[in-house]
Amino acid sequence: MPPWKSKNSDRLYAKLTPYLFLLPALIVLSLTVFYPALQAFFLSFTRYEYDLTQPPLWIGFKNFQRLWIDPVFWQTFRNTFLYLICVVPILVTVPLALAILVNQKLRGIQWFRAAFYVPVVISMVVAGIAWKWLYADNGLLNQLLRMFAVPAVPWLTSPALAIFSVMAVTVWKGLGYYMVIYLAGLQAIPQDLYEAAAIDGSDGIKKHWDITVPLMRPYLLLVAVISAISATKTFEELYIMTQGGPRNSSKTLVYYLYEQAFQNLEMSYACTIGLVMFLIILSLSILRLSLERLTEKAESI
Repeated sequence: MPPWKSKNSDRLYAKLTPYLFLLPALIVLSLTVFYPALQAFFLSFTRYEYDLTQPPLWIGFKNFQRLWIDPVFWQTFRNTFLYLICVVPILVTVPLALAILVNQKLRGIQWFRAAFYVPVVISMVVAGIAWKWLYADNGLLNQLLRMFAVPAVPWLTSPALAIFSVMAVTVWKGLGYYMVIYLAGLQAIPQDLYEAAAIDGSDGIKKHWDITVPLMRPYLLLVAVISAISATKTFEELYIMTQGGPRNSSKTLVYYLYEQAFQNLEMSYACTIGLVMFLIILSLSILRLSLERLTEKAESI
């Protein structure tokens, strides 16, 4: 073989080798993620319900027209948006404060870190059952209120309070997880910066505003997007604690999708709801990437 052919074959082999290693993972992803996603996209334009032994019937955009005039869908959409604007700001700011707190060099601080992280490792099923007991009419929270002559609060049975009661569980579960992400970023900040800031008069809380927050900006964006996506996909706590009630007041898009697919057996309509959710999550991801690029450009100027 001529030398130039040997060099070309070596280059081709070097380029293909990484893809050969990725091929098994690509096959698994194609079977478990890509193909089901394409199939769900196709079912969004069909009627596939009740008798699932029958083939899907192509109906075009009728599922989307039904979605547009479905009052329950719009109510669940509003509930999902409410979840985003209430839960995400808390999960972005409070874990940062906790991370700053447990990043101090104090004796036994590891126990505080473990205590804040314990809710993360608790199963959502266990957490949901425990919080449902706490929220019950004769639960611990209402018993404490009665001690102060305050009437019992219908935490999970009031349409005005149910979704906020579930939000509290979501926040409680997520604080430790995002705290660990922030803690990793805080430990990468050199202490010399804080010492120099102290000499310039920036100490106490002010040093965190001047140094910590700007340097933690990539972590803030990451947590904002992750928590937003997680809030959009909230399901377990709703299923265990309220099942979307009362009167759909705590029902989100994911729960409505589950209800249509597995209770009503309207697979095509559920796929249409899933497509809307996919577009929402895709928009959040694109927003995160755009903000990250804008941040990098601003820092490079």
